[in-house]
Amino acid sequence: MFTGLIEHVGTVKALQPQAGGEARLSVELGPLAEGTGLGDSIAIDGCCLTVVALDGALAHFEAVPETLQRTTLGGLKAGAKVNLERALLPGKRLGGHFVQGHIDGTATVKKTVTGGRWAEWHLALDDGGLAEQLVEKGSVALDGISLTVAGCDGRGGFWVALIPETLQRTTIASKKEGARVNLETDVLGKYVLAMLARRGLVGGAGGKPASKITEEWLREQGY
Repeated sequence: MFTGLIEHVGTVKALQPQAGGEARLSVELGPLAEGTGLGDSIAIDGCCLTVVALDGALAHFEAVPETLQRTTLGGLKAGAKVNLERALLPGKRLGGHFVQGHIDGTATVKKTVTGGRWAEWHLALDDGGLAEQLVEKGSVALDGISLTVAGCDGRGGFWVALIPETLQRTTIASKKEGARVNLETDVLGKYVLAMLARRGLVGGAGGKPASKITEEWLREQGY
């Protein structure tokens, strides 16, 4: 479990393909290496990975095919900068929101707007099916950064407001038009949607209404 508050921007040293479609990712952790051990979880651009080897401040991770296909990690090159966050410790303040490190999909930056000390990033979901999981003033994690959805159009377009602290301490400022970012929606919203779907109160597979309560049904009942 993570908070979406980035601790350090690390540097990718290598991404080496492995047998079976996997890859070995090597990242320079910088100050986060102190206290990090084998088996620890670290979110890399929002994706939870396990430390499988350590060489000083250089940590090695294994990314399975599912991770490489669903996230942007498969496109990383040596020298790339990535957001890093260690797993949340019990008793610590939760300054962002609950972030699992389980990426739901990606979004593409469509427009950036700067206004002095603030900025707006406008994005579009690469999988429009995730649109129902984004709500205005709700939480979203982009490349592991806990952000508030400033607005959304319900069709996969949304935007976030960025303060100077976020722009300076993360990689988001480098994500210009056309860049893809990892996206994790709010886990609480996922559970609510799943519960409503099981009760037939929201749409089911294929976008078809799951509920039997329609306008025609209401008229037949005398409403």
